[in-house]
Amino acid sequence: MNDLAVETDPAELGFDPQRLRRVDERMARYVDEGLLPGWLIVVTRHGRIAHVARRGHADLEAGRPVETGTRWRIFSMTKPITSVAAMMLYEEGAFDLTDPISRWLPEFAELRVYSKGSAVRPVTVPATEAIRVWHLLTHTAGLTYGFHHAHPVDALYREAGFEWTTPPGLDLAACCAKWAELPLLFQPGAEWTYSVATDVLGRLVEVVSGQSLDAFFAERILGPLGMTSTGFHVEGDEVDQLAALYVPEPGTRRAVRNDAFGELIKHKPACLSGGAGLASTAADYHRFTQFLLRRGELDGVRLLAPRTVELMTRNHLPGDADLEDFGRPLFAEMPFDGFGFGLGFSVLRDPVKARTLSSEGEYAWGGAASTAFWVDPAEDLTVLFFTQLLPSSTHPLRQRLRQLVYQALVSEKRG
Repeated sequence: MNDLAVETDPAELGFDPQRLRRVDERMARYVDEGLLPGWLIVVTRHGRIAHVARRGHADLEAGRPVETGTRWRIFSMTKPITSVAAMMLYEEGAFDLTDPISRWLPEFAELRVYSKGSAVRPVTVPATEAIRVWHLLTHTAGLTYGFHHAHPVDALYREAGFEWTTPPGLDLAACCAKWAELPLLFQPGAEWTYSVATDVLGRLVEVVSGQSLDAFFAERILGPLGMTSTGFHVEGDEVDQLAALYVPEPGTRRAVRNDAFGELIKHKPACLSGGAGLASTAADYHRFTQFLLRRGELDGVRLLAPRTVELMTRNHLPGDADLEDFGRPLFAEMPFDGFGFGLGFSVLRDPVKARTLSSEGEYAWGGAASTAFWVDPAEDLTVLFFTQLLPSSTHPLRQRLRQLVYQALVSEKRG
């Protein structure tokens, strides 16, 4: 199911074909200047593909071009899939969003919160609030990432072996036990910071369902949605379709290969990361975005009720705040102004404040290797972007792509 092709004249879907060509022309510069190895873009409206474009290489050194069937490390685009898994269990009555996670993950029962001091001598206080399921879904649990390099608690994560990867040999349960031993960045619910919360959510899915996360995904989400090329590692003949991973060269920012990190996806991981572990194809993730846009159903398969998807894609930050007001300053490609956060997605509250052409109610997320997607219910539109450059904050790809897609959308015509 890796075939992606334009299904109709883009004009029938409201796009000006000449303006649509600007997407390819402008994004091609990143490849022509050596800043990206290659990319793939898919634009869909009213359920039909309006535009598919690709440029450059999946593997520069091998001379292998980007194809529609190329496999990409999607990193944090795994998070929405894990969030869907959790909400499927929520719909079955397995838990309430306000339940403390210690009911299933007792290691999180006695938590400490950073108060002051350095990573060498941190001063902590007892948590006054339990981590609840909705805290995990909204990144308001007080957990963090070692790669932030913004706080002494981040340094404690790195010292424990958690930066871009997890310590060798530790499974998801063991990682959760380690995270529970580290102090929280803040009292649960008090702030927003991007974190391992979705990995902990994946462990909750495992304990509640009685299945490993990969088994739950395969049986309950990926199989039913026909996402047959998505998984926690790439093996066999599929390796020939795997894109190489690149990082920016210091100074020039030209894309240079990083096999030390890139090769990890070729081996079954000890830790099934619900926050960043999957590889996928454009066709597979396209099906996932269509499932979301259709409010929980695709091709007769319903995984979530429409009301559940609507709840997930509303802003859940207290007081309808945006990330700029409620979040901590972190490296990020996307702006925090005008964006809130739902249950697994960023949510656009105010396009003017965000300085974007996108629509209020857009929900989205991206991955560390500069992959991205967004769903715009107001325009019945989905957009996918795939490349493999780590980190995603290297270039303003996501905002640039929004500019280019929306300037080409000129009509409300339906096919």
